[in-house]
Amino acid sequence: MIKVGVIGCGSIARFRHLPEYENHVMTSIVAVCDTNHQRADEMARLYGAKAYYSYEALLENEQMDAVSVCTPNYLHADMTIAALQKGKHVLCEKPMAVSVEEAERMIQASKEHGKKLMIAHNQRFVPSHEKARELIATGEIGKIYSFRTAFGHPGPESWSVDGENSWFFQKEKAQIGAMGDLGVHKTDLLRFLLNEEIEEVAAFVETSAKKQATVDDTAVCILKTESGVIGTLAASWSYVGKEDNSTIIYGEKGIVRLEEHPEYALIVQYGDGTVVNYALGHIQSNDSGGQNDTGVIDRFVTCIKEDREPAVSGEEGKRSLAVIMAALKAHQEKRTISIRTEVLS
Repeated sequence: MIKVGVIGCGSIARFRHLPEYENHVMTSIVAVCDTNHQRADEMARLYGAKAYYSYEALLENEQMDAVSVCTPNYLHADMTIAALQKGKHVLCEKPMAVSVEEAERMIQASKEHGKKLMIAHNQRFVPSHEKARELIATGEIGKIYSFRTAFGHPGPESWSVDGENSWFFQKEKAQIGAMGDLGVHKTDLLRFLLNEEIEEVAAFVETSAKKQATVDDTAVCILKTESGVIGTLAASWSYVGKEDNSTIIYGEKGIVRLEEHPEYALIVQYGDGTVVNYALGHIQSNDSGGQNDTGVIDRFVTCIKEDREPAVSGEEGKRSLAVIMAALKAHQEKRTISIRTEVLS
């Protein structure tokens, strides 16, 4: 049995990490932490755990084997490194850090202390995405020419426990807005689906929908992969209707449409007119209350129990973060940014 602690008792912990740990046969929740005492006490009572009000105190609990870091973005690196130094395996929420340099320090701490570091990029584990990666990898779609992906909804105020006063809107705590909340999911997904790195980025990044925000709330990026595939990525908190979490891959032999249709999570439209519909169960969304299992906790537990590389390693998290940082730089400097030479070098 893996004994776990959860740092941060906000919505991501309440709706995803804690319920998934509770439902997993190989984990036991022994500690929770939040600087908001009421939240920590509430989650401790609900899950039969010990409440802590500082992460430093929680990490002194020698019972724990692993922790989830579910705090505002600017705290991810310091908390993760401290946990690794205390001999805990770490599952860190995305974005893993607010700079590539922080991400590298996290990765180094994992190596130095021999503990697992996994980043919670759950879109890799969506059945439609796994199937699409398989179709692309086997050549079923042929040479990939282009793509477009989007992740947009009305904003984190409907999800966050703090509503319109959420840290998501505050530059000093979030550092990155919709691009860090939603865009990084899609950069990670594209890297996963295409199985190659994104090399160049151009972007428009704005704050137009959320008056209380001091971070970006809407962005559109143009991405180019190492093999020359080009496409667009949109991330926004300004979609006031239904959440959009769709991706389309355009290939030589057909088009792969992901998470667009109400019944079919994956639709493949072949060049000869054949259409194949896959009913695989839909991607997790805020609209559904976030209650369906993401698969993240199971992969984290597996990598610990079987001593294998995490499904989304720190290095993978860093490379997905680097695309976001490049997009922000591209917007600020009004030019195309090379990720390899200007962000990761």
